[in-house]
Amino acid sequence: MDFVCDAPRGKTWFRLLNEAEAVAESRLMNHAVEKHFRQFRDAAVATYAPPASLPYIERDIGLQDHIRRSMPIFLTLRDGEGAGLATAMLPPSGVSPDRFRSIVVGPSNADPFPAHRDAIEALAAHFKIALDSDLSYPYRRG
Repeated sequence: MDFVCDAPRGKTWFRLLNEAEAVAESRLMNHAVEKHFRQFRDAAVATYAPPASLPYIERDIGLQDHIRRSMPIFLTLRDGEGAGLATAMLPPSGVSPDRFRSIVVGPSNADPFPAHRDAIEALAAHFKIALDSDLSYPYRRG
């Protein structure tokens, strides 16, 4: 995981970098982020086209950078003890937030906004996007 930003009350946002971290997040938080991470990663790999001028042995040199730029940003919110508090999926770099539905969920897909609104607002400010509870929490019933 990579540090992304601090949040109020001793919380921190980290970026999930690989499938193993997504699997661990799914188990810790009892939700399906692993499935979504894998689907988006596979789609990013499928769109990778190495430069034709590269020798065969070097064709995948830019693959990881392409994946990182192409797939959504998956994040986890942790407290000072490392407990999982929320998981977020934000638009890939270069994709307008109005063309991508950001999602933020808590453990077992619970609504994280009541308990962690200040931390979610810190994440939104860091990425300069809006994370509204009505739009970003997908399981709201109304």
